[in-house]
Amino acid sequence: MSLIRTELHAVWKALRASQNHRDEALTELRIRNLRGIWDLRIPLGYPVTVLAGPNASGKSTILFACACAYSDPRLGARALSPARLFPNFATRKENIASDRVQQSEIEYLYLHKGNRVSMSWRRRKSWTRRFAAKNGASQPQRQVYLRTLANLTNPSEVRSVLKLGGKQFNAEELHPEFLVFAQRILPWRYRSLTVISSGASDLLFAEIESLGNTRYSEFHMSSGERSILRISKDIAQLNNGLVLIDEIDTGLHPYTQQQAMLELQRIALRKKLQIIVASHSPVVLDSVPDDARIFLDRDDATGQIRFAPLYRDIFQKALYGQSRDQLSVLCEDAVAEGVIRGVFDVLNAELGLRHEDILVGRNTGKSEFPAHVRTLAKFKKLSGFLLILDGDSQGEEDKLKTIAENQGQALHLAFLPGQGSPEEWLWQVLRKRLEECATQLGIARDDLGQLMRGIEQLIEGQVQQKDFFKTVASILSDRLGWALPTVARVVAKVAAESRMIPNFVARLKEHIELWRRM
Repeated sequence: MSLIRTELHAVWKALRASQNHRDEALTELRIRNLRGIWDLRIPLGYPVTVLAGPNASGKSTILFACACAYSDPRLGARALSPARLFPNFATRKENIASDRVQQSEIEYLYLHKGNRVSMSWRRRKSWTRRFAAKNGASQPQRQVYLRTLANLTNPSEVRSVLKLGGKQFNAEELHPEFLVFAQRILPWRYRSLTVISSGASDLLFAEIESLGNTRYSEFHMSSGERSILRISKDIAQLNNGLVLIDEIDTGLHPYTQQQAMLELQRIALRKKLQIIVASHSPVVLDSVPDDARIFLDRDDATGQIRFAPLYRDIFQKALYGQSRDQLSVLCEDAVAEGVIRGVFDVLNAELGLRHEDILVGRNTGKSEFPAHVRTLAKFKKLSGFLLILDGDSQGEEDKLKTIAENQGQALHLAFLPGQGSPEEWLWQVLRKRLEECATQLGIARDDLGQLMRGIEQLIEGQVQQKDFFKTVASILSDRLGWALPTVARVVAKVAAESRMIPNFVARLKEHIELWRRM
């Protein structure tokens, strides 16, 4: 593991430990009927969250909605509110396009001063606040920092800043604390950072220690350097605040993106900040743990924006080009993955594959596979996936093929061995190949057979028939001291070596050859 990955894992662990000591957090956001989002619930469990997804998937809408969660005592009349961040264009003239005012709602769940509270913004003719508590409730207060993409390229912005030179303005050299974040990310050593300001306009000047103490304004900075210096200045004195950054990766080299995310999480730990960023970068996504990644997508069939849970990590890698050299497999659960891994343990040696060549995604029910097919087809990634359903899901084949054909994409589909659940197939193989399985599981043949019979007798009539094999397999794994997916892997390896499942093995080989030709 690289040094920076080690540092990331360390700060993840520290941030998780710190959560029990925080008394302020935005824990959940729900948006209804706003900017094309019909009904979307976003959990915010980790202190630093990354919003990802294709264009028009709602990332900026979610950031702006989060910005309206709190009343910032510093802003006064400039407070962030839905009326300010979600304006509508209207005119009295007929036949001129106007924004349609919709009945919208943004609902928030908070941890505020150690208590669980809620609030919502609702728009009928105008935006109003509603509280679940009785009269006297008020909007929670917290410092909020919202940064959107700005590159000093807009003509009106440039003109307003250039006029500063001809006005009375204030010039202030910032305390070195304001540079700490930037110094850890950017390659230069800054001697000072000065801001000149007049009214709402300001301009940064940086002085670099090397190159003869060169001093230059934002007009001569790269977009990445300007962005990092601005963020460094603006969040340096925030404590226990909410930080929202759009397009965090813009203008930054991949290594710098990773370093920026590491430092953001470190500052979140030191200052009890909650940070939410939007990004298109796989490097930024990989810089936070799995449960801190919010992958958004708009379903072509319904138009709805969806939050994709953790099993979509494999989709994230595919859609961001990270799995280009890996064979991507999507299955239903951990036991199914164990079966697949066990067969690949046999095929890897035969076909010259490595364990890391196979990327397996799971924890998704068969009912969700149609949506997966649509998503992958929309981004022209479906042909690079092998979808493997349980043996009792073969009735889904025609439906999935029809969806793929309508999208003009090839569908590669397989089913696990057997006609029932993976656990039922596993139990049947154990019965038929008792000696080989016992050897691999580190138990005598007779002892394994006696253990299986005892478990069957123990639960006979105690559970419904549909749950019988899941129950006996789970009890067996506990008695053996092995995780059930590991037992499934061992049994599948025995089955593949014994040529018990030739059709499934041949299907995997077929897809491997196809993948190698892609």
